[in-house]
Amino acid sequence: MQGSTTRRTFLKAGATTLAAAAAGPMVITPARGAADKPIVGGGAYKYECVHDWGANSLPASASYGNASHGVALDKAGRIYITHNQGAPGSVFVFDPEGKFIKSLGGFHVAGGRSRGHGIDIREENGQEFLYLAASDVNMGWVKCDLNGQVVWTKGKADIHKDSGKYGKGVRYRPTNTSFTPDGGYVLGDGYGSNLLHQYNAKDEYVRSIGGGGTADGKFRTPHGQWLDTRDGKAKIVVADRANKRLQWFDTDGKHLHTLGGFLFPADIDTQGDLMLVPDLHCRITILDRSNKVVAQLGEDAEWRKQALAGFKMRGQRPKWRPARFIHPHDAAFDKDGNIYCAEWVSTGRVTKLRRVD
Repeated sequence: MQGSTTRRTFLKAGATTLAAAAAGPMVITPARGAADKPIVGGGAYKYECVHDWGANSLPASASYGNASHGVALDKAGRIYITHNQGAPGSVFVFDPEGKFIKSLGGFHVAGGRSRGHGIDIREENGQEFLYLAASDVNMGWVKCDLNGQVVWTKGKADIHKDSGKYGKGVRYRPTNTSFTPDGGYVLGDGYGSNLLHQYNAKDEYVRSIGGGGTADGKFRTPHGQWLDTRDGKAKIVVADRANKRLQWFDTDGKHLHTLGGFLFPADIDTQGDLMLVPDLHCRITILDRSNKVVAQLGEDAEWRKQALAGFKMRGQRPKWRPARFIHPHDAAFDKDGNIYCAEWVSTGRVTKLRRVD
């Protein structure tokens, strides 16, 4: 899996900064009774869990707040984590060893609290850019460089001007961004209209895909999406969360295939022949090239029952168990096949799943 293109470092398309030394570190106490580095999975898909990765390098003034939401990696291996209701900014940046570098993304802050949600990174003509989505009805998508300098913003009014899709009563609240092989991108309004809006490399509107419903081609919370090229053909794959499925479309927006069997799929990453699906209902699924499940990390039906009871577990850190997930919200491979998972929990939590050979 080494050297393969991943969801968060798509390289084929042709701020507030806070130094770590500015304050003492924020100390996160692991869940009571946690083993040092427990193991999940098995065989070729065995990983060592490093829960709360990077948390103890956060300055005292920094917080994930209500959730750690999205994760992306740049070419240098730096890890970018979006957060909601935390501070400062809306994105924390770490080096590969888990040392906090800086925060950015102050444009996705309201009332002193962040609204960070979806994040992806793409290299364009030798420069990398962040594509960010804010989970806020008054905010939108932002393209910026790795220092947080804004290239463009697209909010509800901009998308409506292009698409005409936001008439009276149509909801709007962004979730994620993905890319197309021609240099374009897809903006997912997963919490709002259930539409995906496709743009070309010239930032020109092309089409909208989906809308609310349960039929093939329709969505109930298209929470994340990505470009799936594992079989050599470019397809847009969508985590249709509340419908508990993935859906594939060609790059012209035609529905191709639907795959069920998920619990609450939140996002997608690919590397080599593998597809990674973080599931908000306590597990991470890995699929092979033929979309057969080869691993379900953290799978535990009894634990899931406890964790989903009123969604209270997300705020009960002392009850968390090692090698068990609460609500995986996003996950991404690094170049070595390790996995970083960001969870929707009240203190935020990033887990590094280090491959064990």
